[in-house]
Amino acid sequence: MTAVVAVPGAVTRSRGRRRLTGGTVGLVLGSAVILVILFAGWFLPLKYDPNGISSQVLSAPSHAHPFGTDEAGADVFARTVRAARTDLPLALAGTALAVFVGVVGGLLASSKNAWSERFMRGLDAFQSLPLLILTVALVVISGNSLYMVVIAVALISGPFFIRLVRSQALTLRESRFVEASVAAGCGPVRVMARHLLPNLRSLILAQTALTAANALLLIAALSFIGVGVQPPTPSWGSMIRTGAGLVTTGQWWLAFFPAISIFACVLSFNLIADGLRDRSAGRRER
Repeated sequence: MTAVVAVPGAVTRSRGRRRLTGGTVGLVLGSAVILVILFAGWFLPLKYDPNGISSQVLSAPSHAHPFGTDEAGADVFARTVRAARTDLPLALAGTALAVFVGVVGGLLASSKNAWSERFMRGLDAFQSLPLLILTVALVVISGNSLYMVVIAVALISGPFFIRLVRSQALTLRESRFVEASVAAGCGPVRVMARHLLPNLRSLILAQTALTAANALLLIAALSFIGVGVQPPTPSWGSMIRTGAGLVTTGQWWLAFFPAISIFACVLSFNLIADGLRDRSAGRRER
């Protein structure tokens, strides 16, 4: 019999290829779903006006109305599609603001000085506040301004991003290549821009996708309790709120289709995050 000897390097490269392939599939699939939903929300021609009123009140899904109609006779399919035009851009804008605050704040706080310690203690005090209640109050006081909804997302997600970036940046600062750059005379800004940030890119991108999923859930929750996006503007959270009370009487479609839309987006963002993480791990193992 011929003995088969496993080569550790070959096994590692094979595992790296599998991670890279699996990460690519998840990344492509998740990105495709998000892009299709965004494209549909902005450009899909609709047969019915999302804010239209008709006599076909609470009509079950049919050929004429694939997702049924709501209590005002509006087409649920049209409202579900157009809600993507509101909810997803808000979630992405809030995520972008949270990423900016988190990356800049985390890199600056990774410097070992008295200022960074005071900054982190202030962040501890800020996170001890009931942030969800605070954001609801801010949005209500602003008159349900959509700009304040974006800020609310950043207020809740930004501190976690700061901690994540700071913890990884502190680890990188102990690396020899960073110490060598400091010894060579590189200033703090150059170290952060040329050495820390590029090595944190995969982590930041993956966490950005997860933050977008959480932001979408937060926006839906705000709309569910009547804060943020206001009727008649379509919003998945407000549609679920309207349909939740009618599920027990048999009108399940009012809440079901908006909930499925949220689920598809959150799952897609998680697939993107997992894909980015697997691709990064696959490259390292190769």
